[in-house]
Amino acid sequence: MKNQFVSILTFCLLTTSVLFAESGSKVSDNLSMTSKILKMDRKYAIYLPPDYETSDRSYPVLYLLHGSGDDQTGWVQFGEVKNIADKAIQEGKCTAMIIVMPDGNTGQRGYFNSPKGDWNYEDFFFQEFMPFIEKTYHIRADKKYRAISGLSMGGGGTFMYALHHPELFSSACPLSASTGPISMVEAATRWEKQYPGISKDELTKYFVRHSALELVNAMPDDQKKAVRWYIDCGDDDFLFEGNCLVHIAMRKKEIPHEFRIRDGAHNWTYWREALPNVLEFVSQSFHQF
Repeated sequence: MKNQFVSILTFCLLTTSVLFAESGSKVSDNLSMTSKILKMDRKYAIYLPPDYETSDRSYPVLYLLHGSGDDQTGWVQFGEVKNIADKAIQEGKCTAMIIVMPDGNTGQRGYFNSPKGDWNYEDFFFQEFMPFIEKTYHIRADKKYRAISGLSMGGGGTFMYALHHPELFSSACPLSASTGPISMVEAATRWEKQYPGISKDELTKYFVRHSALELVNAMPDDQKKAVRWYIDCGDDDFLFEGNCLVHIAMRKKEIPHEFRIRDGAHNWTYWREALPNVLEFVSQSFHQF
């Protein structure tokens, strides 16, 4: 009887292990889609939660943007998104979600349209990429279940995308974000080199649309609670000033937000530690409606 019990227990454990392995999460980091706007194929990575293959349900989605110098594989290779998301889901700290990581580094670097109109990445993201993703995968495609986050350059993309389209995101979590030029003087210094021949009028319009400070200060009262904000930047990060100024501007405008300054610098150690908090925060947004 004892041997029979041990055999049954062993069989059950093996069966459970097999089922868990079969229903485990998956990450693909070399997928692509064709963009008519950018006239090229665009790569992306995606995290599918543990029960994705065995469930008929649809999932909330987090768009997770990489920083300058990386591509769609950054959060997979250096950010350890699979291990961190698996652990958070298993511990009940975040809901099962799909995490999408687009490539913002092929062709030209960045997540915005150029002022000359010759590289319209933001148009691509909203008009082609997001609709493609949300038709291809089992995603709950509405604001309640859509969030965005990113680091550095991707933190800047997070600010701009959520500020430009508050109707599309329930929460936004910029990490160590590039918040855009703090002043027109800084904007001129940066963009006159990047976009030779840009006129003063074009420069002014581009500054107003791509400065987090300008956008926060101009936010209408009825939009103040449209997006739940979680802003995180290390105390040794070289981008501290812009993030602190955005926090101050949000406080003055009475825009609800969470603001964190933790011990750390502009590196993957900091961002890996930030990701569990991001997953928990966006999950709260998915559940609050």
